[in-house]
Amino acid sequence: MSLGTILIIVLILVLIGAVPAWPYSRGWGYGPSGILGLILVVVLILMLMGSI
Repeated sequence: MSLGTILIIVLILVLIGAVPAWPYSRGWGYGPSGILGLILVVVLILMLMGSI
């Protein structure tokens, strides 16, 4: 596996973990998952362009 693939897998797992599913995290809104989603999109674009 390449570094980019491992990074994508880790970011997807963190993105799933940041979804506000627990009662104490419902007040957070979509901030944590939105930021991680943006990072995931940037990494995907870099991976497709061959930078990673």
